[in-house]
Amino acid sequence: MGERIAALRERAGISQEELADKVGSNQKTVAYWERHVGALKPEQIDAIAAALGCTHQEILGVAAPRAHGGPVGKTKAIFERVSALPRERRQKILGAVEDMLVAHEARGTG
Repeated sequence: MGERIAALRERAGISQEELADKVGSNQKTVAYWERHVGALKPEQIDAIAAALGCTHQEILGVAAPRAHGGPVGKTKAIFERVSALPRERRQKILGAVEDMLVAHEARGTG
């Protein structure tokens, strides 16, 4: 299960620390979950699944990962380039994009 959590976290593009923040834990605990096979509480599995945008079945390994409709075309190419950047630079760019989206949504335009 730990390897699946690590793979799903990497697929989501977040660090152990970011996952820990999302589930109300700490980085050391997330690292432990990823290294050891152990029993997590159902509420922990649900919180991890919500944070990673997957199902608890994927974490438990009882369902194949679902296909997700990610970006395509130019958007996909741009985000692939961003993904290849060093983490600090990538976070700055994604933060700027998120800020622009929030401002766009606040204006109520489609």
